[in-house]
Amino acid sequence: MCFHNCTRQHKRRFSLVISLLVLFALFLSACTGEEVSETSGTDPSASLSVSEGTNGDVMRRHFDESEDALYNPLMGFVAEADYTEAVDKNTLVYIDILWREIEPQEGVYDFSSVDEQKQIERWKSEGKRAVLRFICDKPSDEEHMDIPDWLYEKTGDGTHYAYDESHKGYSPDYSNETLIEAHSKVIAAIGEHFSADDFVAYVELGSLGHWGEWHVNYESGIVRMPKEEIRDRYITPYLSAFPNAKLLMRRPFNAAKTYGFGLYDDSAGNPESTEDWLDWIQNRGDYSQAQEENALSAMPDQWKIAPIGGEFNSSLTFAEMLGSGLEQTLSLLRRSHTTFLGPKFSHALDEENGKGMEGSIAEVLKTMGYRYYISDAVLLERENGGCVLSLTWKNTGVAPIYWDWPVYLYYLDSQNQVLSRIPVDLQLTEILPDEDHVIDIPISSGQIPANASLLCIGIEDPASGKPAILFASDGEQIEKRLVLFRF
Repeated sequence: MCFHNCTRQHKRRFSLVISLLVLFALFLSACTGEEVSETSGTDPSASLSVSEGTNGDVMRRHFDESEDALYNPLMGFVAEADYTEAVDKNTLVYIDILWREIEPQEGVYDFSSVDEQKQIERWKSEGKRAVLRFICDKPSDEEHMDIPDWLYEKTGDGTHYAYDESHKGYSPDYSNETLIEAHSKVIAAIGEHFSADDFVAYVELGSLGHWGEWHVNYESGIVRMPKEEIRDRYITPYLSAFPNAKLLMRRPFNAAKTYGFGLYDDSAGNPESTEDWLDWIQNRGDYSQAQEENALSAMPDQWKIAPIGGEFNSSLTFAEMLGSGLEQTLSLLRRSHTTFLGPKFSHALDEENGKGMEGSIAEVLKTMGYRYYISDAVLLERENGGCVLSLTWKNTGVAPIYWDWPVYLYYLDSQNQVLSRIPVDLQLTEILPDEDHVIDIPISSGQIPANASLLCIGIEDPASGKPAILFASDGEQIEKRLVLFRF
């Protein structure tokens, strides 16, 4: 593939002739009989050409973009961790933790029921990752409390509510000093429990309000949300408890901007609610829940460095959002730069949840997160030996990935076994939508195994050390390695 350039003129000419013959042979082999790929068909759109460049011989290959919906890591739909059928091919699971589930006695933490119910070990073994939310108040159709009994006995200054038949529960007074101190300890315990690996990728800062959404129905007499000084005391424990996860907040609070958090919209797909949410992000705003002015910060470019999540709203049906309202739904997701949605999402397991609308569901999946796509590969021989591989990367999604997972070149033999693996100096987080990102990778002759048959590229999951991301290039992919050249 790469050739030593000789110093004598006749050797140069001989080398050039041999090079052209070999390259032409590569061209012919690349255009015939490629195997069906694991994910992307027979590579009909990828084209290869051979030409003579300024410093040597060139192989060029162009890829069209795939039209497939890709189930890639750290993005897409988020299914309830205990709803196995809904998890299916999705790579994210949702775990909500109620306080009374894990601290039956003060200072005694027990995660056994959560681990079992949410199938934590199973999802870890399958390479899934989690979106986690801690909740102190989850309304239901029965009278109940979500904080432990011992904590209620120590505080007891919240509000028992039943503002309709479907919304009953207990809302603590979040300004209570005993509650604040106990909250700091329980968040530390949750962080310690999940600190052994990177299974928890995203943490939605719940803790306050109904469903951990930082709002309450104060019009029914529930104690209002606390002011910023108090709210910040609920935020800071998360920083040390989850140093490797991406943290998200329900609104663009000033603290979210200060700490570089992401955001989540639990009203996704509802035009009115999402427009309000987008307006806060664009222009800042007040926080009526605490009767507080200028509590929200403008963060229009936050999606470039931190994720946007959420779930579909409950006020509209999926038939409305994915039927006549599909284009509006997709537009809202694009403008939000959404990376993931769930646990309420259209899993299509029944008519209420989108069965029969699989095409629309695929369009929603294609409109979230990253879609890394190599459009052009150019292999150029250099006068001083070796060659340079130039790759044009694109991201046709709405967001980047938020971790710099390692990228490698791979040489494979005729049996698709990896012969060598070469690291590529590339930061995936810097490849933003609508921007071409061209990288040049020098390759020495000594890096090329003698019996190499394929040159591929892949993105590895650090946890498994294996390629894990499907490219949105319409080309052959072998175990999630995109085939650049065959020879």
